[in-house]
Amino acid sequence: MNSGQRSVSLNPLHLSADQMRALGYRVIDLIVDHFESLRDKPVTRFADRAFLEQRLREPIPEHGADPAGLLYRIETEVLNQIMHLDHPRFFAYVPGPGNFVSVMADALAAGFNVFSGSWLESSGAAMIELVTIDWLRQLCGFPETAAGLFLSGGSIANLSALAIAREIKLKGHNAQATLYFSDQTHSSVTRAAKILGFLPSQIRVIQSDPDYRLSLADLETRVAEDRNAGCFPFCVVGNAGTTNTGAVDSFPEIAEFCRAEGLWLHADAAYGGGAVICDKGRARLQGIAGVDSLTLDPHKWLFQPYEMGCLLVREAAWLGETFKIISDYGKDEELGDQHINFCDLGIQLTRRFSALKLWLSLKTFGLGAFRTAVERGIDLAEFAEAVLSECSKCEVVSPARLGIVTFRYAGGGKRSLKVLNELNRAIVFRLIEEKFAMLSTTELGGMVVLRFCIINPATTQTDIRETVDLIVRLGDELSSEYPD
Repeated sequence: MNSGQRSVSLNPLHLSADQMRALGYRVIDLIVDHFESLRDKPVTRFADRAFLEQRLREPIPEHGADPAGLLYRIETEVLNQIMHLDHPRFFAYVPGPGNFVSVMADALAAGFNVFSGSWLESSGAAMIELVTIDWLRQLCGFPETAAGLFLSGGSIANLSALAIAREIKLKGHNAQATLYFSDQTHSSVTRAAKILGFLPSQIRVIQSDPDYRLSLADLETRVAEDRNAGCFPFCVVGNAGTTNTGAVDSFPEIAEFCRAEGLWLHADAAYGGGAVICDKGRARLQGIAGVDSLTLDPHKWLFQPYEMGCLLVREAAWLGETFKIISDYGKDEELGDQHINFCDLGIQLTRRFSALKLWLSLKTFGLGAFRTAVERGIDLAEFAEAVLSECSKCEVVSPARLGIVTFRYAGGGKRSLKVLNELNRAIVFRLIEEKFAMLSTTELGGMVVLRFCIINPATTQTDIRETVDLIVRLGDELSSEYPD
């Protein structure tokens, strides 16, 4: 064969270079168009299961089809049936603004199919993860002895943290161990405890104080009672930005108590941790540098595409002590302690190269741009609180904290709590139908409240005002169905 000739690929999963470029350019066009037209798109789209079954249910194909036609189906039958969590008027749950640079980094990581589990197989990727984790370590004020890794999100990070706490404090023994957290703690902590074998009788859910924070006095009482009853208190989970209200527990005082009592202190900062990069956020998160482990989700307030969570621990050795298992087929990858195998530090052996997107976006925009974006979310939540306070038909329930403010539509009458709860839930379903904005509800002290979670740097004050106006209009329209 002449050197200028190319062999025909025998790979049945191969596209020609021209086909790959055509497909790739079309995908990029779709993504760019999404970013550019996002503000004009409906925020909410919600399809009935029967409708989607009719559109998308089909036998597994034996023969292939044109990718261009399939992309059109994805665009018109899949991607137009989602809520846009990156929309500037998506205020429900925790939004996911993302950024284009990180999307491209994810494409590179997938395109090169990087296995980010061992130094031998991905030394460059491992070094990028080490560097990026260390940036987060410094931002959170952890000591140089600390280490961490990227995970899929806060649920796996909280699970990993409790597994480490169990190993270090209990050596895997659960029988009399007790775990403590407030009623505002994320459900993933309860789920993690269940997965790790802790029984409901070993879990202490402590009622939060009027500011929705863990009560230190009640924690001290429960720990003392459990010790007297023969239990073995071993771990406290504090909240650094609750999903409900953005509340932050009193970490300086709780950390001092935990040190005195020999308890592990984990901070669930999955939502609020990203705010540590700005002055207001750092002031709110005071004391998190003193915890033993910390969960932080870059796919929340560090503007990364899903999935990306992070776990930091004060002592690097704790990760390996908990998770490292050397298999017969993995001995080739043992290159010495200076060469980090991230598969030894967590649950996953096969891992995505998630670090690249955070590294590339920080390098592209700089920390200052991220800081400005976080500050904007905090300021806009305070603006939303001011707008709601001026509205005669709305009641602020919890003040703006780390980008979250809660309130309820109350109207002008004297409805019962039950009726007001039903009315505010009904408003959310009407919001879904309107497609202009999206908020979600939660419950605080028996009240159903609406949550503004404002972390999208594209959100404006006008978006806030128009959304409040819409909520009031919908509440007024629905009021006749929910009489005093």
